Amino acid sequence: MTETSGFWRALRGDGTPRARAGAYVSRLTGEPPADDVAWLAAIMLGHDEDHARWELRYAMRAIGLLVAERDALDDRTASLVAEALELALERDPNVAANMVNVAGAQFEARLAAYREAFHKRSARESQESRLARELLSFSSAVPGDRERAIREAAGVIARQAATAAEALRRAFGEARLPDDVKPSEALGG
Repeated sequence: MTETSGFWRALRGDGTPRARAGAYVSRLTGEPPADDVAWLAAIMLGHDEDHARWELRYAMRAIGLLVAERDALDDRTASLVAEALELALERDPNVAANMVNVAGAQFEARLAAYREAFHKRSARESQESRLARELLSFSSAVPGDRERAIREAAGVIARQAATAAEALRRAFGEARLPDDVKPSEALGG
């Protein structure tokens, strides 16, 4: 067995692609850390922990989808993840049945903003800081020290992105090619 065949095994992974997407999404749809919820609520208008929790949930799901789009081994992965996220939202016990469409629209609005911040190029500001600004904006945060809040929110975003990247590797595998083999060559290109 060659190292290249290990690449194909990692690409295929265990189970169907839909099952792997479901496993990945299950890591994205857990509850946010209580410390993050308390921190965000403390700088929000009204100190609303439920709103903070929802914004952190939306951020994790959006970051997870963006990480899948960026890091997946297969072009189909992101669409399978998006499908699994939609199904997870429909089944989310935190969302009343008559509010699924509202929650879906709220997620889509946040995803669009996070996607724009994720892909924007800037020498002045890190990707995490741009995403942090979106999180604070959607949260109606009014921090006393805005720059400190951006740094702290950027830390939350960085942890979410690291969690998503690790969950993606666990669910879908990791490409391992010899140093002298380009991915396009392994695919026969």
